Amino acid sequence: MSSRYDMYSARYPLLPLKNVVIFPKNVVTLLIGKTRSIQAVEDAMSRDRKIVVVSHSEVGVDDPEPEDLHDVGTLAEVVSIEHQQGGNIQVALEGLHRVNVIQWDAARPFYTVKAEEAVESPAESNEAQTLVNHLQELARQYQESKNAFGADAFDMIQATHEPSHLSDLLTTQLIRDAAQRQAFLENLDPCQRLELLAVHLTKDLDLAALEQRIKDRVREQIDKNQREYYLREQLKVIHDELSGEGGNEIEQLRERVKERGMPESMEEKVLKEISRLERMPSVSAEGTVVRNYIDTVLALPWSEESQDRLDLDVAEKQLNDDHYGLDHVKERILEFLAVRKLTSERGTSGASILCLVGPPGVGKTSLGASVAESMNREMVRVSLGGVRDEAEIRGHRRTYIGAFPGRIINAMKTAGTVNPVILLDEIDKMASDYRGDPAAAMLEVLDPEQNHAFNDHYLDAPYDLSRVLFITTANSLSHIPRPLRDRMEIIEISGYTEHEKTEIGRRHLLPKQTDIHGLESDRIEIPEKIWHRLIREYTREAGVRNLERQVAAVCRKVAAGVVKGRRKRMRLTEARLAEFLGPARYGFEHQFTENQVGVAIGLGTTDIGGELIPVEVAVMPGKGNLTITGQAGDVMQESARAALSYARSRAEALGIEPDFQEKVDIHIHLPEGATPKDGPSAGITMATALISALSKRPVRADVAMTGEITLRGRVLPIGGLKDKTLAAHRIGIRRLIAPSENERNYVDVPEKIAAQVEFIWVDNMDQVIAQALDFTEQPEEIDPTLKEQLSHVAADESVSEISDVSISDGDVAQY
Repeated sequence: MSSRYDMYSARYPLLPLKNVVIFPKNVVTLLIGKTRSIQAVEDAMSRDRKIVVVSHSEVGVDDPEPEDLHDVGTLAEVVSIEHQQGGNIQVALEGLHRVNVIQWDAARPFYTVKAEEAVESPAESNEAQTLVNHLQELARQYQESKNAFGADAFDMIQATHEPSHLSDLLTTQLIRDAAQRQAFLENLDPCQRLELLAVHLTKDLDLAALEQRIKDRVREQIDKNQREYYLREQLKVIHDELSGEGGNEIEQLRERVKERGMPESMEEKVLKEISRLERMPSVSAEGTVVRNYIDTVLALPWSEESQDRLDLDVAEKQLNDDHYGLDHVKERILEFLAVRKLTSERGTSGASILCLVGPPGVGKTSLGASVAESMNREMVRVSLGGVRDEAEIRGHRRTYIGAFPGRIINAMKTAGTVNPVILLDEIDKMASDYRGDPAAAMLEVLDPEQNHAFNDHYLDAPYDLSRVLFITTANSLSHIPRPLRDRMEIIEISGYTEHEKTEIGRRHLLPKQTDIHGLESDRIEIPEKIWHRLIREYTREAGVRNLERQVAAVCRKVAAGVVKGRRKRMRLTEARLAEFLGPARYGFEHQFTENQVGVAIGLGTTDIGGELIPVEVAVMPGKGNLTITGQAGDVMQESARAALSYARSRAEALGIEPDFQEKVDIHIHLPEGATPKDGPSAGITMATALISALSKRPVRADVAMTGEITLRGRVLPIGGLKDKTLAAHRIGIRRLIAPSENERNYVDVPEKIAAQVEFIWVDNMDQVIAQALDFTEQPEEIDPTLKEQLSHVAADESVSEISDVSISDGDVAQY
């Protein structure tokens, strides 16, 4: 365009803006994303860069019609345009002058308008100059009070003497509401606009003065408290300087850090925390968190170490004094200590981590304490039972309120040395949930390749656990994750025999309980015969924990009699045992004293040792249905079906009707139905009871058996022979049928028990039937080969070994 008046015959693309008003001589940068608006800008660029900008009259309308837009806008020039990612453009517009839109055209994808310049009213020179000077003075005061203008904008305000330009410039700096800015744009009287701005600035200055007066009054009120606070802090510093301890508490902390012998990186980290603490107010909550962290780090052992005593003679004496029996376990611990001694002399770490596995009450925890005492080390017990949160092991991060270190770091703080014995009790009782897996966190603790730089979340720095001797305990290996199990040396502890329990009670439990109950050591005398009755009739366990409770009950009765003056010494007799403890809870001899048809005695193992579990079979008229009750697991039910199939395949040889399954229903029941049971080694027991019920031959009541059966009648090896033998001996059974392949496990059975139990090793079910059934009255129909075998019962007494049975979840009895 050659002149301003050419616009009367020109059309311009229209750019509608929401909540934005552009004034003449005002440069604004916009980000434009709508297609119509982008096309309008590009059309202006293709012509003379001129575009009309108007504001929405209806803010909620996204695609405005002419009636949704103001008629007064600004003719602007496109200064620059820059394309952005996503198809948007960034455009800079400079306002030229006000315009009135007089015609709208929607023929193109965007609006084009015909606009004419809005001519402003002329201003009287003296009045206008006075208003300009007044506004500039108010702007200067406003800038001093609130510093609201940028440096460049303030300079322009002070340098501008044209009323229209000054009013537009101040409007862009002071007015934020879009409706008010549009009103100022539509006002064509510069002096009137200046007057409105003067009123606006005067109100803001009055409010600023009021705020300042309020601040001054508040400051006067708190000055007294601040003065007292500063004086108290000065007195504190003076007191610290004059104290005989030398220096204030912060300096004392720094000295303690340097004396602790921490690694350089840890020392630097703690000194930074102390510097933070120094700058914090004493009543700050964050200061309390930092101080707790510093105290925790200073309480940890960094260089304190106890002198190891790796004397095997001393260790052996300590183990023998504290524990009776467990010869194999003691031997393995002494071997462990020997390796520890040799590797420590060479400056290496070759000894593994011990894991003591066995039923409750067999002395796992006390064995760990004996090892610590024999090595002259501090011992800390960490109970892991029920731990479900990984933070219990690794600690909580200090971002959480009430954060604290994990159990391992707390154990080190309790021990006070860098080489204690840490007993991780009940490691098989850990569980995982949404808070993490503590067993996975234990991998780092128990791995010698990693624990030299154990990272506790609370410490947020590596801590060396390589010199710690870890001993773990568990009741069941099956509950320990395999990666964790692979990092430990497993030592299995079986249940005690009756003789061992008697000696433990006499040597350890009775002296301990008399001391606890304030009795002299010779107040109570318990003959060996009474010990046997106490163990047989009042306890049923693999360990001695319940036996100790019964001894404690006797001691309480004696203590009450001593206090009442009735007795000074007491010899426990059978009558007094019943008086003190009540009637017998268990029978020594099992309940099957007579040979019975369809009842065989099986043996199983649980978390607390071996158990006797009979199998009962009932045969009744029916159509060949097989029912199994007593909470038998899947494996045990499969064994029952295998036993039935074997009986059908050998029916003629066993004197059983070949078509019996078409005429009868069979019910197999495992007593104590509330206890889940599973495992394959009940196979020969169920087969024996089943054949007994079908052939009407009774099973010998003095025989217990264990073994897995195949369809062809082979007897396969089982697990837990030692525990099962102890269980049979405990209830009075002296004949035990077991697979021949288990002869190699016979060495695990205690000699005194083995001498009293007759082991019958078998390879097939024919041998089991020959030994288990009562053939005093031979049935008419019987296979001649089997009859000949029955008359020459194998009496081979050789014995063997067995691998340990795996224990399933809960109290599931494993056959």
